[in-house]
Amino acid sequence: MPRPRRSQVSLEDTSMYHCCSRVSRRAMLLGDDELTGKNYDHRREWVESQLLKLAVVFAIDVAAYAVMSNHLHVVLSVDIYESNRWTDKEVVEHWHQIFLGTEITQKFVKGEVIESFEVKKLKHSIALYRSRLSDISWFMRALNEPIARMANKEDKCTGRFWEGRFKSQALLDEAAVLACMAYVDLNPVRAKMADTPEQSDHTSIQLRIKSALNGKQPVKLLPFIGSECLNQPKGIHFALKDYLELVDETGRVLRDDKRGAISLKASKILSRLNISSENWIKVTSDFGKIFHGPVGTLQELTNYCDHLGKRRRHFSKDCQYLQTGW
Repeated sequence: MPRPRRSQVSLEDTSMYHCCSRVSRRAMLLGDDELTGKNYDHRREWVESQLLKLAVVFAIDVAAYAVMSNHLHVVLSVDIYESNRWTDKEVVEHWHQIFLGTEITQKFVKGEVIESFEVKKLKHSIALYRSRLSDISWFMRALNEPIARMANKEDKCTGRFWEGRFKSQALLDEAAVLACMAYVDLNPVRAKMADTPEQSDHTSIQLRIKSALNGKQPVKLLPFIGSECLNQPKGIHFALKDYLELVDETGRVLRDDKRGAISLKASKILSRLNISSENWIKVTSDFGKIFHGPVGTLQELTNYCDHLGKRRRHFSKDCQYLQTGW
């Protein structure tokens, strides 16, 4: 039985979550349909465009993503502090970029007079929107529903385009975050859709590489800010250059089937994560098969389960694989 989303999200333990949505009814996001001969590559652009739009609207940052043939991977970072800093007007303006809102919120954002009997409803709507703008479920809803409507219109049909629920798993520490990001970024290479990360269309790694060539980072992705955490803006506490080198090295191994063949230069980030090269290759190859729930050290998993009131540490055996021998 699927677990309620509230039983899988604990912002007290982590802001990072890996989400995956799959299409249903043999629908496609790209490629040629063998039965009809129709090409669907343009749908990947729909997904990527909507995803990056939502990264600006929501108080949720996108750390990594990959739009595949029949599914989507995305690593999200929830910033509840950002949504709490927004003024009431900013909250409504953000919400109206995606949803219509109410007649009262429309009046409010236009600066029109709000009657006394409308104030209570307005405050309720603002509080609701503020909460939803830092909610992963609402983020994924705002991502998937427009794509489903566009695809159904194009296919001249009705019904589900995506499977009923998206998969969500908590990433409880730095090792889990970096391993999952690399797994997501290397999906096209692993699936033999691309030879290298820079050739992997509709992925965060391609976007990061293009920006890095100009000495920049993508403004719509959660940035890498280096290892110095003190007084730093929000971001991933690793150097972008180190991550790009590690993903490139890992991609070469996956493509050429050279198990554990990570160079000494690229392996320095693995030393910080306390993961051997062989384990890293295994994790980035089979992350989706190995981990079926929250990912992190046993201590992090214990804290996560305690905060969510879970009596048992499900998936504890899986979590051991991230930093121990195989």
